[in-house]
Amino acid sequence: MTYSVAVSGASGYAGGEILRLLADHPDVEIRTVTAHSNAGQPLADHQPHLRSLAHLTLQDTTPDVLAGHDIVFLALPHGQSGQYTDALGSVPLVIDAGADHRLTSKDAWDAFYGGQFHEPWTYGVPELVTGPRHADPSGVVKQREVLRGATRIAAPGCNASTVSLSLAPGVAAGVIDASDIVTVLAVGPSGAGKSLKPNLLASEILGSANPYAVGGTHRHIPEIRQAIAAAGDLDPDGIRISFTPVLVPMSRGILATSTAPIAEGATDAQIRDAWESAYGGETFVQLLPEGRFPRTSDVLGANTALIGLAIDRAANRVTVVTAVDNLVKGTAGAAIQSMNIALGLPETRALSVNGVAP
Repeated sequence: MTYSVAVSGASGYAGGEILRLLADHPDVEIRTVTAHSNAGQPLADHQPHLRSLAHLTLQDTTPDVLAGHDIVFLALPHGQSGQYTDALGSVPLVIDAGADHRLTSKDAWDAFYGGQFHEPWTYGVPELVTGPRHADPSGVVKQREVLRGATRIAAPGCNASTVSLSLAPGVAAGVIDASDIVTVLAVGPSGAGKSLKPNLLASEILGSANPYAVGGTHRHIPEIRQAIAAAGDLDPDGIRISFTPVLVPMSRGILATSTAPIAEGATDAQIRDAWESAYGGETFVQLLPEGRFPRTSDVLGANTALIGLAIDRAANRVTVVTAVDNLVKGTAGAAIQSMNIALGLPETRALSVNGVAP
């Protein structure tokens, strides 16, 4: 079966990356691409690297244009995709790359986003540990299980999924304390979208590292707390996280350095086993050998999260360093991987673990 696909926000970074990956997917046909201010223009004017899709023209982003497809991807700014929820009720599978359907708490939405709160959809991070290890004698519970057969999927925030994948195994195994998480992320500006913003101009970011959303204000914080709470069956209010993103001059990539206290009595072997058990059988989330740590260049263009783990007994903390491509594993790759699972297709279809170098 070939599934017909429409991609909204196709002139932006996330929409373009969804299209790049879908262009090599044997089970889908990209029939429609939409935009707002760029409607009526050739897709190639905005995504000139997508040569196989150069025949497509951007149409208006309206329910009538998007309806009638088997799959719709919404790659729209936060606060815009929720308006299409009811209008696309007849579409078998809708995947939202924005934040509108990620959070389960209205209070968290009001505090960090504001505007209308929309119902939460199935969260699109297949490898995410979603329950304590003791809940399943065979190992760990993964988000993958609830993605099977899903019809509405919320793709993750790139920073949020990177930190959650970094720490969820330790929380689920009870070897780290989630009440004192500290994470600092080096982030490429493509995560902020394609719209013109003075702080994202090359003259502002080249040769400089710039912190932003400092002091607990970043919108991905409640998404991380939500995921960590599920991993350990914890009260989200008991999860404390200091989250500091730093904009650095690389177009793509996230390098997240996350630390948390070691739980009382946890041994070094138990700590490393928590991550090995969680990711030992995964294709796209890989724990590096002891003493090795990833670089963002190692995952450029790949649907891969590479993780390095250190046990700092002097500070009594575990340090996890994770690298992802924010546009692939952080957004478009996670969305398509989740789509594959929902449709019963091979999970790795049209997705690669191999990056691009140099």
